[in-house]
Amino acid sequence: MSEYKRPVSFRPGKVHITDDMTIPWLFRKIAAESPDHVVINVKSEYGQWVPITWSMFAEDIRAVARGLVAQGIHPGERIAIMCHTRYEFSLLDLACWSVGAMLVPIYETDPTEEARFIINDSHLEMAFVEDQNMYSTLAPMLEDVDFFKRIEVINDDALTRIKAAGSEEQDAEIDRRIAAMKADDLATVIYTSGTTGRPKGVMISHRNMLQEVFNGPLDTDLGNVVDTGHTRTLLFLPMAHVFARFINLVSIYTGAVVGYASNARTLINDMQTFKPTYVLAVPRVFEKIYNAADAQNTGWKQKLFRYYAKVAIRYSQALDTKEGPSPALKAAHAAGEALVYSMIQSLFGGNLTYCVSGGGPLGQRLGHFFRGAGITILEGYGTSETCAPATVNLTAEQHIGSVGPAYPGTWVGIAEDGEVLVKGDSVTTGYLNDPEATRAAFTEDGWFMTGDLGRLDEDGYLWITGRKKEIIVTAGGKNVAPAPLEDRLRGHPLISQVVVVGDKRPFIGALVTLDADMLPVWLKNKGIEPMSVDEARQDPRVLAALDRAVNYTNQIVSRAESIRKIVILPMDFTVENGYLTPSLKVKRNLVLRDFADVIDNDIYGEKKSSLQEK
Repeated sequence: MSEYKRPVSFRPGKVHITDDMTIPWLFRKIAAESPDHVVINVKSEYGQWVPITWSMFAEDIRAVARGLVAQGIHPGERIAIMCHTRYEFSLLDLACWSVGAMLVPIYETDPTEEARFIINDSHLEMAFVEDQNMYSTLAPMLEDVDFFKRIEVINDDALTRIKAAGSEEQDAEIDRRIAAMKADDLATVIYTSGTTGRPKGVMISHRNMLQEVFNGPLDTDLGNVVDTGHTRTLLFLPMAHVFARFINLVSIYTGAVVGYASNARTLINDMQTFKPTYVLAVPRVFEKIYNAADAQNTGWKQKLFRYYAKVAIRYSQALDTKEGPSPALKAAHAAGEALVYSMIQSLFGGNLTYCVSGGGPLGQRLGHFFRGAGITILEGYGTSETCAPATVNLTAEQHIGSVGPAYPGTWVGIAEDGEVLVKGDSVTTGYLNDPEATRAAFTEDGWFMTGDLGRLDEDGYLWITGRKKEIIVTAGGKNVAPAPLEDRLRGHPLISQVVVVGDKRPFIGALVTLDADMLPVWLKNKGIEPMSVDEARQDPRVLAALDRAVNYTNQIVSRAESIRKIVILPMDFTVENGYLTPSLKVKRNLVLRDFADVIDNDIYGEKKSSLQEK
């Protein structure tokens, strides 16, 4: 390995994190310097966004911190939190850091046994939960986990009671604890979402987080997104995920106004009233928005949308050429702005300029469409172990389809076998209570091995080509990366999820689920009578549409790599039924295990499948 010259992408950061820098040190400093600056908007019960200044936020943090000290919370203590994305999560995060403690998130959708593992592994003595339903998930551990003693319910005035327990007498102790903290102290433990097995506790330090928080906004290009002087962002991804937690801290640091949307059902209305200038989301959100816009139009309106969608894509592609868009294309794009693109922009509140996409591949089609429609999606890449972003595209020079060059202060390399490697102050020191997994995650010379495959282009931009453990080797010896096929096929409005199969098999197949929300819209637009998902998966008109989608998908690969059969499953993969992680990634191993008979019989056996062999 020492003889191999590894391709590397690196962008220098402007701030070196010193030993005395910590998260509570930073935010106490900002609160003192900008007490009247509005940092957060909280949605009232009447739907209005109420401003919170730094002085108000700092006093709220201090009040909770006083109560935590009074109730015996000690430095280094880990406290569970099971809560949707909301103000109280942010408040508790900073209050716990202020007393030297830390929050360990449990996803609000995690079942009792998953939560039990986290509580035992992190040795959690208490938890904050949002409501009684989440209380019920954790309550069994009060009886059978000796050290787990207490659950506080946020919606039952837990924070009011904690504040009441404290007094100004605790201020000196809080200040002493903040002064005693060091950059390498543990700030949180993030449990991986477990697509391939039991989750591991990723240890994240203050140094890890501050490297990302400082160096992104101070970069000239990335500062255009998060630090413009009038930046607003609406957080709706789970703050239990390191991606949303990082954006929350970055936004607070830069002086952006942060809003929290905890209810997916009101997200569009929240967007339209909050009017963010940038948001972060996973690719499935953008797919759903595009598919909904396409399917909600009928007849000539749908033809109009599709025509100007193609114009947007061509316009965006032309921006990357030396010549730029032609006069005719500019004119068509201007017409599309009036007729179509303004409607897309209005869904986000009308002020949205940038989106940050992570957690999976976005695809060039969607990237070009949204940029052509006036909303630039900056695709990035990272893992829990890299404290969110390891790479991100630049506003001034996007390579749509890539995940961008290295994040400032981060090194990204490619191993001999194509695996993506990361090094820098943002990278974890390892996994809690698991030295064997920690050793296995790093090369001998200290690079973190992500498990993803990729390549660096001549400009240092990273292109993800697959997941190392997911590469399929057919019986004929052909290596097939499932992700490109899955992403392209999932772009059809009828399709919700796709899992490509074929390891040690004679050809490639796929399990497909239908999108129950889009099905009735698609049927209506096609003049087809309403039907259930179970009826649709056997209807020849639906099958013919999916047949065309498979043909379209197969255009990007050779015949040996093409999908030859699909089976439409009678149910979807969701977080609730356990087949999706909270960050909306398919738990591939679980799907392959639970649907092994379907794969064996319906795809590779004698039984006829929903779509005949192509």
